[in-house]
Amino acid sequence: MFDIQEELKKVPQKPGVYIMHDAKDAIIYIGKARSLRNRVRQYFRPSHNEGLKKEQMVRQIERFEYIITDSELEALILECNLIKEHRPKYNTMLRDDKTYPYIRVTLGEAFPRVLFSRQMKKDKSRYFGPYTSAGAVKDTIELINKLYSLRTCSRLLPKDIGKERPCLNYHIHQCMAPCQGKVSQEEYRRKIDQAMEFLNGNYQPVIKDLEENMQSAAEVMNYEKAMEYRELLKAVRQIAQKQKITSSDGEDKDIIAMASDKEDAVVQVFFIRDGKLIGRDHFHVNVGSEDTRRQVLATFLKQFYAGTPFIPRELMIQEEIEDSEVIAEWLSQKRGQKVYIRVPKKGTKEKLVELAAQNASIVLSQDKEKIKREEGRTIGALKEIGRLLGLEELNRVEAYDISNISGFESVGSMVVYEKGKPKRSDYRKFKLRTITGPDDYGSMYEVLTRRFSHGMEEQKELRQRNLEDQYGSFTRFPDLIMMDGGKGQVNVALRVLGELGLNIPVCGMVKDDNHRTRGLYYHNQEIPIDRHSEGFKLVTRIQDEAHRFAIEFHRSLRSKEQVHSVLDDIPGIGAVRRKALMKHFLSLDAIRQADLETLAALPSMNMQAAQSVYEFFHGRTVEGDSVL
Repeated sequence: MFDIQEELKKVPQKPGVYIMHDAKDAIIYIGKARSLRNRVRQYFRPSHNEGLKKEQMVRQIERFEYIITDSELEALILECNLIKEHRPKYNTMLRDDKTYPYIRVTLGEAFPRVLFSRQMKKDKSRYFGPYTSAGAVKDTIELINKLYSLRTCSRLLPKDIGKERPCLNYHIHQCMAPCQGKVSQEEYRRKIDQAMEFLNGNYQPVIKDLEENMQSAAEVMNYEKAMEYRELLKAVRQIAQKQKITSSDGEDKDIIAMASDKEDAVVQVFFIRDGKLIGRDHFHVNVGSEDTRRQVLATFLKQFYAGTPFIPRELMIQEEIEDSEVIAEWLSQKRGQKVYIRVPKKGTKEKLVELAAQNASIVLSQDKEKIKREEGRTIGALKEIGRLLGLEELNRVEAYDISNISGFESVGSMVVYEKGKPKRSDYRKFKLRTITGPDDYGSMYEVLTRRFSHGMEEQKELRQRNLEDQYGSFTRFPDLIMMDGGKGQVNVALRVLGELGLNIPVCGMVKDDNHRTRGLYYHNQEIPIDRHSEGFKLVTRIQDEAHRFAIEFHRSLRSKEQVHSVLDDIPGIGAVRRKALMKHFLSLDAIRQADLETLAALPSMNMQAAQSVYEFFHGRTVEGDSVL
């Protein structure tokens, strides 16, 4: 039994991270502290007040643990990593999990390429970005390759020079063919340098060259070439127009501001690279009514920059935040250079922050209804199901279905929904081992027994290794099991849970005579659902998804069985001989009609193998004229 008051006496007065658990041992809050003793004790003082959200959280704490660090900076880094991994219920959380595209110039290669990248690695490449539009990045890369005739292939050069013919790009004059040795490394590198100047925003040399080339082509009446230059010139000018100058110092900055109401907040970020506004993006944040703007901005900085590989030199924000110095030190470590967090008070910079705040306010008002509708379809629908069944905490739902056709290769499916959305990484397939024939109850008994036995074994192993906070593929158990069927399927599930000593609510998804969902079967009674409600629609989606997943698995097994059952079962015919048969004959009927001499004359065949094939087909009936 965890005695909170006794454990509070043992908390050290050192920096670190504290982790709060509820009655189900789920992590509900993660925080950092300069002094663990002072901070953790605050939560359990009667006079302590941090708002309704924290009060609700404290009432649910069953135990806490902590990790000591050497410094407050280490605590900040650990806090960021743990929050990202566990996404606790009561932490202020970013709803968005975005990655941004970069343009990568592979300077580590003898003949570099210009590539699209979602990651910024510590290699010899040079990265430009991040950008907010993947489409714009791809268009820019395509334009650069056309302008400078750069290679797009993945050949290892100069090792592979001359080994293969040049590709189509060389023949249409869009590549200098370094793969054929038609350009030196020095000349190619000059083109790469020009491309990087273009990416840095120096467009005038390109525009000047294109204008001159277009004019020269028109003067000699090569109008087709002049049109090509005109289109390239148009594309360059479009890109140049988007790069609006916002600063004369050429620095990398992020402008960050937010707007909020009682439940939601939107943080707007302007990305400035080399003094140019290259894009903007917004992020939705779940907040409580007592969360201040300072707290939300601090949380955003920690979560956002923990997940993005590029850290600008300067962050300009609305107002001073908590732990500003520690966060700046952490960002400086990530960047490898000093990072400044500033609150501009006047001039252009202040106007930029104000503009970001205005944009955040517009997005918040426009997206609020859209967000509410989406939450109604997911979290709201799940709460509605919970109210119907009398279940307070309903987050993870698992649904099961069995598929077979005339008893052929019965299979089971398990689909998982968390917060009303499918979690496909946790889906599982089961190929039945002990059941033959169309026995749905027996099949479901096997599937559920295997699923939860495996989960209990994983939990035991993790406990033995003191890794209770980690998860295996089956470790997490659902808050509700939904069976595709009524009383019979529910009783099978309850029987399995009873034998394993587990207490998990089980309901059935009941269908009418037209195979449409009509209600839920729970505690020996059918509970009707309003067909127009979001809860009903979610039940239908879960039921259809479980059925679809089982059918797809079954279909793939049938396909493999059909391929296997024809030629793979012939004694003495392995992969080489099977390939010879498939290459020479186009159908099973043609193989069946062939005589011994024809079969024996095929490559890799002999009279004994030919006899085996002949007897196989003439000793059994193969239906149809299936193509191999």
